[in-house]
Amino acid sequence: MTTKHDTTIDAGEAQDAAADAAPETLEQALADAQSKAEEHWNSYLRAVAETDNVRKRAQRDVEAASRYAVERFATDLLEVRDSLELGLQAGESADPGRLVEGMEATLRLVNRAFEKAGISVVDPLGQPFNPEFHEAMATQPSPDQAPGTVLAVIQKGYVLNGRLLRPARVLVAREPSAEGADQSPN
Repeated sequence: MTTKHDTTIDAGEAQDAAADAAPETLEQALADAQSKAEEHWNSYLRAVAETDNVRKRAQRDVEAASRYAVERFATDLLEVRDSLELGLQAGESADPGRLVEGMEATLRLVNRAFEKAGISVVDPLGQPFNPEFHEAMATQPSPDQAPGTVLAVIQKGYVLNGRLLRPARVLVAREPSAEGADQSPN
């Protein structure tokens, strides 16, 4: 077991040994220590530079991801634009049935692009009113539907990967009143 007294003696002995050592040995020890210190300093500088490079690279990656986040979605929408342009070029000379077919094909392209991008439709017809995903435009008495049920969808809503983009605008059922007067929210 080493005591404080033993440690002091060991340190003193080391100092005596260093004092007895030749100046050449001390100069060599100093040169070795300076070499190690310089080596450690260079390692430190390289680590700092590498950390700075990683930070800058990460920042560039985040900026690029932000700038080009919709690239795949935009590429899918190019097909939709092309389809709409073809429909417009057909103009008045096109058969109305063919125009409807073209519009349906364009809508399928939009739906496919939405699906790939994680966009889903909120179409709550017949479902209970949910203020998190629906916006009540008016209420209407309905003897056939339970109060709070969506009677009609005025405008569909959309959700992006579980996050609401736009609520569905709906007409909501309410209890029929004795007077029979319709009321709308203000």
